[in-house]
Amino acid sequence: MHFLKKLFSEKTDFYKLLQEQCQLTLDGVISLQKYLETASREYGDKVTKLEKTADRKRQELIDALDETFITPFEREDIFALSGAIDDILDYCDTTVKEMDVYEIKPTDKLKTMVETIRKGTELVNLSLCNMNKNKKEAMRFAVGAKKYENEIESLYRKYVAELLKEDDIKYILKMREIYRHLSNCADKISLAGDILGHILIKMI
Repeated sequence: MHFLKKLFSEKTDFYKLLQEQCQLTLDGVISLQKYLETASREYGDKVTKLEKTADRKRQELIDALDETFITPFEREDIFALSGAIDDILDYCDTTVKEMDVYEIKPTDKLKTMVETIRKGTELVNLSLCNMNKNKKEAMRFAVGAKKYENEIESLYRKYVAELLKEDDIKYILKMREIYRHLSNCADKISLAGDILGHILIKMI
């Protein structure tokens, strides 16, 4: 009886948990952008710190799913959306770490890719912030976020083609790996947009 009382009397705000997680991810993307603009170790470390904080927020959400009987939308969708948002920040963190390991300095091409990723992540965040307020606006932002994957894929193909004209094989392999991480990051933005659209279409 006590267990049932707890299930129905304590309401977890999953919108708030997702919004908090997504804000941490957006902060991480912005920190990556500043890292590329300044080459400052401070911002690189901040990306890693935010990634760890966001992991704890995701775990908080997963624990809440385990303990909550009623959710505002399907628990599988909550889990999947949280996972996609988590992956965006994971790829930002691995980008910083591999730039350090490979001793890659920021370039204008990397700055352009991350600027595009920031725009897409901002729209995912705006969609989430509107889910429980204005679902049509939330859908508009979710659809808008997806277009940035196409922009990143176009940049990725262009930059890899230019990279292959270089003579330094080691540099080619290193930079291609960094480009690949950012391309994968954009894939997760698109996935988050897809999941948001899937959830919202059932709610509108």
